Amino acid sequence: MVTPIIIDTDPGIDDAAAISLGLCHPEFDVKMITTVNGNVGIEKTTANALKLKHFFNSDVPVHRGASKPLLNEIVDAAPVHGESGMDGYDFPPIAQKDLASTHAVEAMKETILKSENPMTIIAIGPLTNIAILLSTYPEVTDYIKEIVLMGGSTGRGNVTPLAEFNIYCDPEAAQVVFNSGLPLTMIGLDLAREAIFTHDYVKSFKNQNETGQMLHDLFQHYRSEDFEYGVKIYDVFTILYLLQPQAFNVKEADVQIELAGHYTKGATVVDFESQYPNCTVVLSPVDKDYEDLFLNALSYCK
Repeated sequence: MVTPIIIDTDPGIDDAAAISLGLCHPEFDVKMITTVNGNVGIEKTTANALKLKHFFNSDVPVHRGASKPLLNEIVDAAPVHGESGMDGYDFPPIAQKDLASTHAVEAMKETILKSENPMTIIAIGPLTNIAILLSTYPEVTDYIKEIVLMGGSTGRGNVTPLAEFNIYCDPEAAQVVFNSGLPLTMIGLDLAREAIFTHDYVKSFKNQNETGQMLHDLFQHYRSEDFEYGVKIYDVFTILYLLQPQAFNVKEADVQIELAGHYTKGATVVDFESQYPNCTVVLSPVDKDYEDLFLNALSYCK
């Protein structure tokens, strides 16, 4: 059965990989792409989503979302993704007419309530749009199958010693989502750190198709941690997990967000011993299955 999805995103090089596979794979029906401030500012994340829409000649609508966190100061990751957020590939010019006029939160509400089947939300940026949606229109929760998000960590962070970037950008929004009562799957830093894309592996799909070339070029400009060993394509694992959950090791946990700590704000506090878990935490891949999963999904792209 084809899964209807919404991709909420802040492209972002690793976002580009997830969006590419999501748009092209026959197991997904992407209803919309919604953008949020994160890796770069909202104007650039929205422009990047439109670049990908144009690259794939897609009719999936792109809706601009939140331009700033609920309470937090704006931070970005331009040193990691480049000034544009997707440096490394020469995309054709975009047309602003391709941007849908409805705000992302309103568009999500309308689409979710009208969907014949419960919607899966793939959240690969800060959770601002999702938190506003759930707080403003709580009736949508009955029509959401699950939220699969990239964010958090069971241990060390990547923007502070304990906080992962997407959660750190808007910890208050994350706390709303993690306590929404919806089925959640957290794909954090743990998985990507165990499932690195080596530089030789990235070269192996360079000539597979146009998308492989595009992603290869982007990855050469992606300065994720431990770049000397390979690239950590965090966001793409949301797609790969949905395609084959059994290829990953998971554990139930209660996850709360630290909001007040001077040194720990934005940390995901993961309690695997809780009697009341609120999400599934994806910890690691099973063997090297993720590499085959990625190449198979890439084969559906142009």
